[in-house]
Amino acid sequence: MSGVDEADFLRRLKKFEGRAAATAGVGKDLVNEPMIRHWCEAMGDTNVAYTGPDAIAPPTMLQAWTMGGLSGHGDGSGRTSAYDELFELLDGAGLTSVVATDCDQEYVRDLRPGDRITYDAVIESVSEPKTTKLGAGHFVTTRMDVRANGALAGTHRFRILKYAPAQRNSGGAGGARTVAEPKASAGAVRPRPVVNRDNAGFWAGVAEHRLLIQRCGDCAELRFPWLPGCHACGSAQWDTVEASGRGTVFSYVVMHHPPFPAFDPPYAVGLIELAEGVRMISNVVGVAPDEVRIGMPVRLEFQRMDDELELPVFRTEAS
Repeated sequence: MSGVDEADFLRRLKKFEGRAAATAGVGKDLVNEPMIRHWCEAMGDTNVAYTGPDAIAPPTMLQAWTMGGLSGHGDGSGRTSAYDELFELLDGAGLTSVVATDCDQEYVRDLRPGDRITYDAVIESVSEPKTTKLGAGHFVTTRMDVRANGALAGTHRFRILKYAPAQRNSGGAGGARTVAEPKASAGAVRPRPVVNRDNAGFWAGVAEHRLLIQRCGDCAELRFPWLPGCHACGSAQWDTVEASGRGTVFSYVVMHHPPFPAFDPPYAVGLIELAEGVRMISNVVGVAPDEVRIGMPVRLEFQRMDDELELPVFRTEAS
């Protein structure tokens, strides 16, 4: 932001706080069973509350009913010019990159098939200048109030960082400027899993090099991660089965940022579909991160991280 009066620039940004980003927006579709089914299939969520004549929509679908799809926002979005004007101001100051950082949702009432969704959105806050590993910039938070048939159903807050990418010199004077990838710090300790009464049995299995899956004692539904009750029938009775260790990559991401001392980016984090039908998140090893592919067969192994911690990871079959 060379040449920019930061105090004046912040004042200009703050004027956007409270401005409407969308007014009287209307969801493209009524809440409907096909979208609920597709969502549940994608998430592997078999909760009986989302099926049948008295079905409700999964609460986490709150934002889905407001989205415009690949064609854009389309008619009925109620979108104002405020958000575009804010981005133009940030772009003009050299903050040309954007990354979503977090969101949170509050649920007020269940959504049911047939509900008509309307919404309003406001630019809730623009932060003071922040310096991050990605670069310096400002966090912008937008709040959306979602209504069903006119009654408040929930609130969705979404935060992004608008920033100028951090750059470091590579080589001597006049050398190319590149973003330097941080390496794991020597002696850095991998974060410890949170072990509690609900998942202690899983970690006891890991200590014995066994990957244990919960099985409902009433309906025999398998579940992972470990939960105190069955998501299919609600029973609190359960036992375990040992996974074969075979699976495939159902989905994955390659992590570059944010850097953390105990990790050495880039690395692949996969959603692994086990042969037993449940899915779990773990590292994919044995292949370069950019060579990981959906459908790739993998097998379980246990990788020692330090003297005290060993974790289940999945190695590609070809390695």
